[in-house]
Amino acid sequence: MRIVLLGPPGAGKGTLAGVLKDTLGVLHVSTGDILREELKANTPLGQEAKKFIESGGLVPDEVVTKLIKNKLTNDSRAKDGFMLDGYPRTVNQAKDLDNILDKLGMPIDCALYMEATLGTILARLTGRRVCRGCGKIYHIVNMPSKKDGVCDSCGGEIYQRADDNEETIKNRMKVYTDSTAPIISFYEGQNKLKKVNADKDSQEVKEDALNIFNGSR
Repeated sequence: MRIVLLGPPGAGKGTLAGVLKDTLGVLHVSTGDILREELKANTPLGQEAKKFIESGGLVPDEVVTKLIKNKLTNDSRAKDGFMLDGYPRTVNQAKDLDNILDKLGMPIDCALYMEATLGTILARLTGRRVCRGCGKIYHIVNMPSKKDGVCDSCGGEIYQRADDNEETIKNRMKVYTDSTAPIISFYEGQNKLKKVNADKDSQEVKEDALNIFNGSR
């Protein structure tokens, strides 16, 4: 199974991806994780991407596409199925991806669109906190750490990402609407689009998604 996860920031793509990769036995390819590794290592690519990420903008297509191509080409696990989380984000990226996968003989089977409203997204992202040490994600309401500001897993400092404030989130949503939403039509035209209501709690979203992949709907 080869899957693209679609949806606005805060729709829960990362959470659902964690469930699906284990249940379906596919490789989880997160552009966010790849870019954060580059930022942490302070590579030239990380420095270039940083200004776009912190302002809520999109990293240039050619940079992200190169990362994805290298991952799918060189990671042998991709042959057994994969799930793309955070890519493609523009129609041009979707077309580039199709070209890459055609050459590899691994076309996309399904594009899963997680629909979420602005109110839900703001509540989720403004309350999100991340451990500086291990990257574990918390939420001040839904999933707080046992000790305020301290990670349960590694004892690292928990902080709010620079792009998890209301102003930046609204900007990210505008960027999403302008650049990413047209991908919905792109995959719809290929008869590969499936939808789940991501305003529901994570357990319901998981069940809805698994029903899709189990052929229940």
